[in-house]
Amino acid sequence: MTRATPVPETVTLHVPFRVVKRGGRKEMQMPKGATQQRRADNTLVKALGRAFRWKRMLESGEFATIAELAEREGIAPSYMTRVLRLTLLAPDIVEAILDGTRGPEVALARVLEPFPLEWEAQRWLLADFR
Repeated sequence: MTRATPVPETVTLHVPFRVVKRGGRKEMQMPKGATQQRRADNTLVKALGRAFRWKRMLESGEFATIAELAEREGIAPSYMTRVLRLTLLAPDIVEAILDGTRGPEVALARVLEPFPLEWEAQRWLLADFR
């Protein structure tokens, strides 16, 4: 069997995207309107897991103070308090982080900064949740 048209040796595809820095690493950003499968940010998911684990350990009475728990974990108490604040995020924001559907503005460095306690204000601050 013979082919009517020859098969080219190379195929060139043009994929429009930008490379952006996010949390110290590079990530591809697709143009608006392009469907893109989102992945959960492992660093952010890990921080959320730690925050809720530490909260549970403090609430159970296993540790009396944050300083005591921080010493056991081998981290600075100031870092632990910043991570523990993640337990105060609105449930839909936590869910979006775990599902990987959060926007690029929701990175670990951003959510470790002080944020409002009111969930609506959090959604406004992290514009993806308005």
